[in-house]
Amino acid sequence: MSELSVNGLNGLSYLPGYFNRGAQEALLEEIRAVVARAPLYTPAMPRTGNAFTVRMSNCGPLGWVSDIAGYRYQPHHPDTGQAWPEMPAVLTALWKDLAPNAPDPEACLINYYKESARMGLHQDRDEQTFEAPVISVSLGDTATFRVGGLSRKDPTKSFRLQSGDVVVLGGDARLAFHGIDRVLKGTSTLLKTGGRINLTLRRVIPPR
Repeated sequence: MSELSVNGLNGLSYLPGYFNRGAQEALLEEIRAVVARAPLYTPAMPRTGNAFTVRMSNCGPLGWVSDIAGYRYQPHHPDTGQAWPEMPAVLTALWKDLAPNAPDPEACLINYYKESARMGLHQDRDEQTFEAPVISVSLGDTATFRVGGLSRKDPTKSFRLQSGDVVVLGGDARLAFHGIDRVLKGTSTLLKTGGRINLTLRRVIPPR
């Protein structure tokens, strides 16, 4: 694990190649099974209703959604009304490996990026607790990941995330602004039609 320093914040870790090719393929099959039950959908921005450039789904007890009413977590798919599928065991094992002292994750957001998709600088702050880290897994084409500080105006650094890489936002960096500037077409053969999948594990509610 390599800890990165951005704007003096601690808790940002980068684990290149955490999942080897075989593990990536196995995880991809698990995610395909999830999406077969909870199809990818296109969320909308609050207030404006403008469509995201990424398509989304979730697994776990809760799922993150966005629509004209706002950002929130809910236990069911916004289109089908069905409960989100169970989180694959390989992801809960990842969490226990990298966040052994944190309570179990409750949500895994699945983002699918086509070549043209982007994700602007944002904070993951819709959770009720920030004590646990956010753990992110990259599958498919390489993406340029940008991360800054606790203010949108803070300086940023960028680096490339390849298929199988994992990033941890914990400690002071838990609320760091971050985003995806671009997806580099043709940099991975994992997804037959190209593009990138990002899996983001989160704890939503404080343990009782």
